[in-house]
Order: sequence, then structure tokens, then C-alpha cells
Amino acid sequence: MAGKTITFSLTEPWEEEQLKKIFKNHKLLFFPATIDSTINIDKIKNAEILSVFVDSTIDKKVLDQMPKLKFIATRSTGFDHIDLKECAKRKITVSNVPSYGENTVAEHTFALILNISRRIFDSVERTRKGAFEYEGLRGFDLKGKTIGVLGTGRIGMHVIQIAKGFEMNVVAYDLYPNKEMEKKLGFRYLKTVNAVLSASDVVTLHTPYTKETHHLISLKNLSKIKKGCVLINTARGKLVETAALIKGLQQRIISAAGLDVLEEEAFLKEERQLLSKEFAKKYDLKTVLEEHVLTEHPNVFITPHNAFNSKEAIQRILNATIENIDGFLKGKPVNVVK
Repeated sequence: MAGKTITFSLTEPWEEEQLKKIFKNHKLLFFPATIDSTINIDKIKNAEILSVFVDSTIDKKVLDQMPKLKFIATRSTGFDHIDLKECAKRKITVSNVPSYGENTVAEHTFALILNISRRIFDSVERTRKGAFEYEGLRGFDLKGKTIGVLGTGRIGMHVIQIAKGFEMNVVAYDLYPNKEMEKKLGFRYLKTVNAVLSASDVVTLHTPYTKETHHLISLKNLSKIKKGCVLINTARGKLVETAALIKGLQQRIISAAGLDVLEEEAFLKEERQLLSKEFAKKYDLKTVLEEHVLTEHPNVFITPHNAFNSKEAIQRILNATIENIDGFLKGKPVNVVK
């Protein structure tokens, strides 16, 4: 098989090292910038295979400049940065990374829950100051409590599995209930979001952000939440109306919140984007956080959209990309998006 010209945009040195070993019989080009119609891509115009991330915009103008292109492997789950109709016209195959962080995000979800239930952050802060008193640090058991899981896709199901390990009762809501897993894992689907809110000691969000899930937790349904509930959001910021969260905390409807995402993060398309140097230039997340009233609340614990960020998850993105390119080279493309 003749070697192909493969171009990767915005890769890190460790990724390049692995790619060079695996695709040693092909010509690899590493483009140190995002790719769009405003960039001079003359150096990579002969690429037959292109691997990009969500920072790039692969539209008609870009495709016009890459006449030899036959395959695009996006290193992301989302693919709305690629003009699929234009690719179809040119018989260019496109593959994505369907998933990479389901257990990773689920584990972070429980890190936030355990921090709240066992007062971990407060305990560490106190001992760092040389104090070893227990007063004010009493937590609560997870065993026997009810956790409500909104969204039972890959991440939601991992959360349920972990919750069962803590001997929690699990209720859930999803537009498309997985009855097989409901029976297998021993949880219950409820008919509405509000029913889950009313029944749960802990509510955790794992739905995608869509028009339908915008402000899933809002001022409209705040009164439906079980008093003293703990709210966890490691999904998307706009699932929770900030005003509702603040009011819920003031009225002690919500006793505490663990957040890995904030409503202001609407500009974020995909978690892996946070590791991009280009993204860091465009957006100052520290400023977003500093301006947010929730950061000062003693019962709110915010992490910097870090739930996805494990060594294993980032490696899985690269592994899937390699698998996608290898499949195309062998004439058997996988993870093809349409």
C-alpha cells in the first residue's frame, strides 16, 4: 500500500511521537494552527487524510483548497465544524470519536458528591491551618440516600453503577429509557424530571445541551426540588439557570452544589478544546469564574471544567483517532458520521 499524506492540526508533542511510530510508512504533516478559510493552508493542500479538532472549520472554501482529501478524522465527538454535505459531494469520509470519558466524568461526579457529603475540602482547609477540631465538619452517609440521574447515556449509566456500589437508591429520567439496563442495574425510571427532583437527596445532570434541556433546573421547577437536595452538574452549564441555583441556595432548597460547568461556558463546544493553546488565547476562564457570584458561596464547590481531564481519557481520544485512520487506510472506515 502506497504511503498517504496525513495532516494533523494542533497536536501535542506526545501525540506526534505516537503517531509517527504508528504511521511510519506514511508522510505525516503537523500543522501548528487551527484550519479555516482565513488560514493559509498551502503547505498542507496535498493532504489525503486530515485530522482536526473542533477549533477548525472545514467548509467549502477549505475543501476547495484540498483537492486530494479523501478522509477527515475529527478528534472530537461533535462534528458540526465540518460541512458534511460538501464532504459527501466530494466523496470524503468523516469519522469522529463517539465517546472517551464516560467513566472519567462519572468518577469526577462522585468526587464532587463525596467532597460535599464528607466535607473533604473544608476538612483539608482546616488542617492546613493547623486546626484539628471536628466542629462543623459532620457529613452524611450516601448509603440509603436517593440519587436522581437526569440523562442515562454512557456517563449517566456509569454514575448509576457507582451509586449502586454505595448502596444508594437510584431514580432516573431520560427521553429514551433503557429498560434493559434499568432491570440489570436495579434502578427506576420516573415519568418526569420534576418527579426525579422531588424524590432525590442528590440530583446529578448528564444530558446533552439542547433546546429541550435548556434550563432543565430553573425558577419554574425550583419548588419541585426536595428540600436540602445536593445538586451536581458535570454536563453543560446552561442546563441550570444560575438565578434558580442562587435562589435555591438562599432558601436552602439546595443545600450544596458541586459544579464542573457554569452557565457562561456557552462558547465551549467540547471538553478537549480546553487543552488547546488557541482556546486559552480566546477565552479567560479565570475571569469568567471570578465574576461569578457562586464562587464565593461556602456551599458551592466549583472545578474548572476538569471532569474529562484524565490521562486515560485523553489517550482514548488519540487511540480512537488512530483506529479511525487505520480503518480508512484498510478500506474499512469506522465511526463514520453521516
